[in-house]
Amino acid sequence: MDARRLSEKTATVEGSGPQPRQRQLHNSSTKAVHPNENQANLPPTPRASDAFPLPLYLTNGIFFTLFFSVAYFLLLRWRDKIRTSTPLHVVTLSEIAAIFTLIASFIYLLGFFGIDFVQSFNSRTSHEAWDVDEDNEQFLIEENTRRGPCPAALDLSISPPPKIIDPALIMKRMPEEDEEVIKSVVDGTVPAYSLESRLGDCNRAAMIRREALQRMTGRSLAGLPLDGFDYTSILGQCCEMPVGYVQIPVGIAGPLLLDGREYTVPMATTEGCLVASTNRGCKAIYASGGATSALLRDGMTRAPVVRFGSAKRAAELKFYLENPVNFEELAVVFNRSSRFARLQSIQCAMAGKNLYMRFTCSTGDAMGMNMVSKGVQNVLDYLQNDFPDMDVMGISGNFCSDKKPAAVNWIEGRGKSVVCEAIIKEEVVRKVLKTTVSALVELNMLKNLAGSAVAGALGGFNAHASNIVSAIYIATGQDPAQNVESSHCLTMMEPMNDGKDLHISVTMPSIEVGTVGGGTQLASQSACLNLLGVKGANKDSAGSNARLLATIVAGTVLAGELSLMSALAAGQLVNSHMRYNRSSKDVSKAAS
Repeated sequence: MDARRLSEKTATVEGSGPQPRQRQLHNSSTKAVHPNENQANLPPTPRASDAFPLPLYLTNGIFFTLFFSVAYFLLLRWRDKIRTSTPLHVVTLSEIAAIFTLIASFIYLLGFFGIDFVQSFNSRTSHEAWDVDEDNEQFLIEENTRRGPCPAALDLSISPPPKIIDPALIMKRMPEEDEEVIKSVVDGTVPAYSLESRLGDCNRAAMIRREALQRMTGRSLAGLPLDGFDYTSILGQCCEMPVGYVQIPVGIAGPLLLDGREYTVPMATTEGCLVASTNRGCKAIYASGGATSALLRDGMTRAPVVRFGSAKRAAELKFYLENPVNFEELAVVFNRSSRFARLQSIQCAMAGKNLYMRFTCSTGDAMGMNMVSKGVQNVLDYLQNDFPDMDVMGISGNFCSDKKPAAVNWIEGRGKSVVCEAIIKEEVVRKVLKTTVSALVELNMLKNLAGSAVAGALGGFNAHASNIVSAIYIATGQDPAQNVESSHCLTMMEPMNDGKDLHISVTMPSIEVGTVGGGTQLASQSACLNLLGVKGANKDSAGSNARLLATIVAGTVLAGELSLMSALAAGQLVNSHMRYNRSSKDVSKAAS
């Protein structure tokens, strides 16, 4: 039977041994095509009548007649032998022929007639199932599972319930050597994380890991792209155990006129209206003569925590680190870690007998977390000679502070500290932003300043700086988690020129970006950095590209703040989101 052979083939590909009948039938239905579309390609079902030249109904009629005629003949002969006391084992040639004819017709009727009936029944059932609308497929699967296994499959031993396979899961036949590796991963004999080193092919490892994951979970990854990505580029630095990659659309805002130069800013986001709103802000800034920026600080931090036997001993190390006489010696030790790392300062804080040391250093065009960590480790090893009773509890004690909202970053800064400003003309406020200067100034005071204070905000005195920061970070290969402190922003608005024009500024003390290392070297992210003119390391002035990227982030945040605040002041927020942030697709059809 075709459906049965297709089910057995699917079970073999899954590599899970004998499967419950419900699962086999379901898999076969998911792999098959509609019978009307695929019937010409399928081999005909073998039937008993195929061995005879006569039509099926004539062949069946002949064997029916033979069976009953020969049975009647043998019954008569049996009755005559009983009357004449003839032994039953004494048979004539005609009786032998009748016995063979009876057996042959019985086999045909029992075997071939019965199988034909089952085949025709299953064929009708399969055709009916194929004709069912796809919207009801999941309902049919659930109904089948409620009926339980067929009586022949009943087993008194305790076994887990059959797993329902996702209808979208279609197992493909893998090459034999890949199939063996997949089975080993599914069985647990080969760790999934070791595939790259075992196979020596990152793309093949991702494919095998993905197929094994589908078989182990019974869930399809059909919507997650696999091909078209260089998995070698992320080996050992960006992502472990890959099974695909996520597609995020990239839009462009601009031109952003900043410090006399124009930039087209890539933004990776799934939030409708964000790019359009930022683009409007760039237009308003451009029409008003552009924005200007200033870099206030540039230094990445790392703060280890050490413990002593007494608070007095911890204080001695604190005084030692803060003594300017010792700083140059410590800087030499620190700077050995990299040709770009340069120690700037050491800030200490105590909590009982625990000492927190916040190291700050420049890191060139890299974001610099690994760089500063290596330098800190060098200093700790050096201090161990003079302070052998120092117990290093952790290379990071959260006084840094990385990927967490913290007042120390808001006050002292981390990464790049940037301020960006622009003067927006009254005519631009009225025609482009559709509001007034006085409305913007009042709303900024009530929302970004007073409202954030009421909420007890920490670094969140802005409208939506994190929206722009996250979108640029994802597009350019930055660490999206560092959006937490990088989005610290103070937005200020003041009237100028007797209230006719608007002065707007954003102060961002902890923008953490880099143009080398991490995700910046991936093809897509590298292209976005190239669009901004900050790809890779600056050979003429180390760190210039990263600093420029930080000012572009601040300038784009300025545009985003200006546009959103104008939309709020003019009451346009809901209408714009209903226009740009609402799907026009029929949700009911998409769900089905």
